[in-house]
Amino acid sequence: MGAAMVPPMKDLHEFNEHRKRMNERILSCGHQGLKRFWALDSRAYEAGALDEKTLEFMGLTTSMVLKCDDCVTYHLVRLVQLGASDEELYEALNVSLIVGGSITIPHIRRAFETIDACRELQKTDPELKSLL
Repeated sequence: MGAAMVPPMKDLHEFNEHRKRMNERILSCGHQGLKRFWALDSRAYEAGALDEKTLEFMGLTTSMVLKCDDCVTYHLVRLVQLGASDEELYEALNVSLIVGGSITIPHIRRAFETIDACRELQKTDPELKSLL
């Protein structure tokens, strides 16, 4: 089967809106444990001894092996925003395949769709400011 039935750019915007809406909903519930985890997760990708791009690559490969498509999409968008080349992304996906095995192949297919959608969106939004 060829391209997805829904245009990939629309998928990215829908992903972004759903993620934003649900994060706001979760954070507004008042549960301190959830709030603390969200804060910890955000801080884990701030530059320190490793730069932000390296941390996002680590997040991408880990998410691939754990088979979390939402996480993969998030990290791919962030990596494109941070200037990752397709070649860099492909190398990271290869590491994911080696570590995670053939079970990651469906997620690699979706990752390629996401990369293509990001590149298409960059034609009108070069820094992907409309996302995340």
